[in-house]
Amino acid sequence: MRKTIAAAARVAAAGVSGVAFAAIVGSGTAQAAPQDCAVERDLFGASAVCQPDGGSNYVLHVDCFGLYASGPFPMYGVGPYTALSYPFTPNGERVTTGCTGMGPGVVAVATNAYVEVYRG
Repeated sequence: MRKTIAAAARVAAAGVSGVAFAAIVGSGTAQAAPQDCAVERDLFGASAVCQPDGGSNYVLHVDCFGLYASGPFPMYGVGPYTALSYPFTPNGERVTTGCTGMGPGVVAVATNAYVEVYRG
């Protein structure tokens, strides 16, 4: 019985996470052109420097893999997840986002990083 409840809670948390992700980055986004931003990825996160473009909002998207908080504490999962920066207006300053710090005890590595233009 406990396994069934735990499995249902994990599925519900994944569904809510997916809906939140679609609301933040879903429709109205497009990947920025490589000439717009310089993205640097290290083992635990990424950073981007984007030149001014007249006011578009950008989001740094980092794909991570590892141990992550998958619901209310103390629920954890192992696998891929996404870390997003706050939307920012490109002005030539560095913006960073990491795979760690997404909950207590989270240990993960960055597998990919890119910048999306948020037009929402």
